[in-house]
Amino acid sequence: MSSTAAILTIGNELVSGDVPNSNGSWLARRLAPLGVSVRLIAAVPDVIDDIAEFVRREALLVDFLLVTGGLGGTPDDLTREAIAHAFGVEQEEVADLAAELRARFTGDPEYAAAWARLPAGSRPLPNPLGGAPGFAIENVYVMPGLPAEMEAMFDAVEEEFRRGDPIGSWRQTYRTRESAIAPLLAEAGERWPGVVIGSYPMFPLDGPQVEVVVKSSDANALSEASAWLASAIEERG
Repeated sequence: MSSTAAILTIGNELVSGDVPNSNGSWLARRLAPLGVSVRLIAAVPDVIDDIAEFVRREALLVDFLLVTGGLGGTPDDLTREAIAHAFGVEQEEVADLAAELRARFTGDPEYAAAWARLPAGSRPLPNPLGGAPGFAIENVYVMPGLPAEMEAMFDAVEEEFRRGDPIGSWRQTYRTRESAIAPLLAEAGERWPGVVIGSYPMFPLDGPQVEVVVKSSDANALSEASAWLASAIEERG
């Protein structure tokens, strides 16, 4: 059985649409092969109470809550404070981490050392490509918002998320309308209730198309459902 996760991306620039919110979809794609099913992807602004409220609510409902963004040193980087607020703890300087940051960033060592003020009880997560470290506290993993840094940090800890069977997928694009194959998709869902089936219509100039996607952590059910769907859609023509 798969574990579950929620993903929270933090930043005014994400909520306003000024910056594409790519971190959520990237993390969801990487969690599936580890056996983790993402239940929710959300974005909130740089507001301590909004972040803390989301974390308090959603961390109880999933096995993992992954948070990205707000770990820099500018006034809108409030994630460390917000997570501490969510867990009802103080921020404490991690001495070894602060010393390491001061040694690395000699141009402004105290600015860098502030990144080591983590919620009490946190475990630092190294940032291979940047400065501000991430951290984990209980089932909450906090990573930078910059995609390259977030991806490198996730790569370093991804085995911590491996639970249950990987969630496999099958996808195929057909030159048809969604309405023409909807009954087949419904029937497949009834035959294999543990399989998730999605259809995504497209309308290029050369005619309508539908991408059909089947996902499941049950390899046999995935194989059977996708084979049946492929045959049924081809027969319908």
